[in-house]
Amino acid sequence: MKAAVLHQLGNLPKYEEYPTPIPQNDEQLIITVKASAIKNLDKLRASGKHYASYTDLPAIVGIDGVGLLENGTRVYAQGITGMIAEKALISKNSYTVLPDKIDDLTAAALPNAVIGATMALRTRAEMKKGDVVLINGATGVTGQIAVQIAKLDGASRIVVTGRNAESLERLKALGADVIVSLKQNDESIISQLKEIHRDTPVNIVIDYLWGHPVELIINSLKGGGLHNTTSKVRLVTVGSMAGENINLSSGTLRSSAIEILGSGIGSIAEKDMQRFNTEILPDMFKLAAAGKLTIETEKASLKDIETLWNYVPAPGKRLVVCS
Repeated sequence: MKAAVLHQLGNLPKYEEYPTPIPQNDEQLIITVKASAIKNLDKLRASGKHYASYTDLPAIVGIDGVGLLENGTRVYAQGITGMIAEKALISKNSYTVLPDKIDDLTAAALPNAVIGATMALRTRAEMKKGDVVLINGATGVTGQIAVQIAKLDGASRIVVTGRNAESLERLKALGADVIVSLKQNDESIISQLKEIHRDTPVNIVIDYLWGHPVELIINSLKGGGLHNTTSKVRLVTVGSMAGENINLSSGTLRSSAIEILGSGIGSIAEKDMQRFNTEILPDMFKLAAAGKLTIETEKASLKDIETLWNYVPAPGKRLVVCS
């Protein structure tokens, strides 16, 4: 079969012949892959810069995808073997049957964004109906999904930040109430966020950027000490597109009701992941099939994987490889 094969961390995957995987026991199924999204997580793992990078090479890249079981059932699954390939192995107890009205591209692109949004909002931030939610870096694919899910889950106000002016404006149609451009100077950003927090106190921050933008947000939401306290704010970081590290003083946390958590591989309990696979993801596929949850995609071919690997799709779109 043909596949996207990684031979060395940091190198580009190659389009080449690779042995077709064979189920090793009754718990494994073979799937004919139809579509698999290229995500930042896939690229980071292949680069060797992620804590879950590949350790056994050569390996086929791609953690998940959409395909057909041998009986013709169309499913989404995470692969036991890499999914950017013509064939892959999956667990017989861990796949989701897809609704008829959802297309392969949407079904392949949606899960990674959904887990980055729902686990952060529902599991880590414990969002409640009526909460005010600030989504930092909302113009990306996962940020756009987070806006939609926060709206569906009953957020009373959704504040979004980002650098792309056109993408920020488009977020209003997805449910955003207030947009804050990160292209302003620091003083303007802090002033705007402080005003928002004063008028409608922010309960939850979902962060896809980390780095300097989070420093500005913490500065905006922090309390002022003995006679100037703030309401509780739960800040959940999901990504680090703006940098892995921040400057954070002990005094800032001691003078504030800010809680900082992470959402990602390793921070989500097994029971919550089971619920994601059995309840949340099927619901999200149904919403997408009904047109109530949207994600934009770009289609590409497996044979072009070397060129595609470093290709950057249009803002807010996910690149999906079809075999």
